[in-house]
Amino acid sequence: MKFDIDTLGIIRSPYKEKFAIPRQPGLVSAARARLELLPPYDQPDVLRGIEQFSHLWISFVFHQTMDQGWHPTVRPPRLGGNERVGVFATRSTFRPNPLGLSVVELHGVGRERGKLWLELGAVDLLDGTPVVDIKPYVPYADSLPHARGGFAPDAPTPLLAVSFSAQAEQQLAPWLKAHPELRELVREVLAQDPRPAYKKGKPDDKVYGVRLFDVNVRFQIKEPQCQVLTIEPA
Repeated sequence: MKFDIDTLGIIRSPYKEKFAIPRQPGLVSAARARLELLPPYDQPDVLRGIEQFSHLWISFVFHQTMDQGWHPTVRPPRLGGNERVGVFATRSTFRPNPLGLSVVELHGVGRERGKLWLELGAVDLLDGTPVVDIKPYVPYADSLPHARGGFAPDAPTPLLAVSFSAQAEQQLAPWLKAHPELRELVREVLAQDPRPAYKKGKPDDKVYGVRLFDVNVRFQIKEPQCQVLTIEPA
């Protein structure tokens, strides 16, 4: 059987590229996003009562990787990027049906000039991501304290201590008016060590860059330290 699924809304987030997006939701608390509902789903009735819930399940499409097809086995970063397991034993983007599922914080509902949106927090969603369903997170049903987590039994702890160079501090200041959370966002994102898994634990002189909001953050990692070198317009 085949099904047609509508796009209910679009994510507007600080993550402008796949690199450095946390591998699970909830790891970067400073990552705020807006879910803008599209017609005909942009009517207030569809959200009636939703503010009673602190968290939501967001079902979405991995739109930037779907053209690459699916793989029966993948290499999860939690296994160092070397060991292969079945795609259905992972949350890889390379799935037969390119659907993702994230639990996110609900910070409120917005409505202005005919537009309707949800304010979300602690997201792991790329800017422009199509959303195909929204459901409330219900703790008694969705939280299973005795569940086994396989090769990912616990949340990863931040790996790196992040500091800002004098130049980066100076460049950051003007952006804080538009994005007050930018400093903490940069710190939390880079503390997770966004590099490929095979790079970790090895000497690495490369200067990396990641785009957050409308800035390009350049950084270098000398484990266990990460220094932000520059913050420039993207």
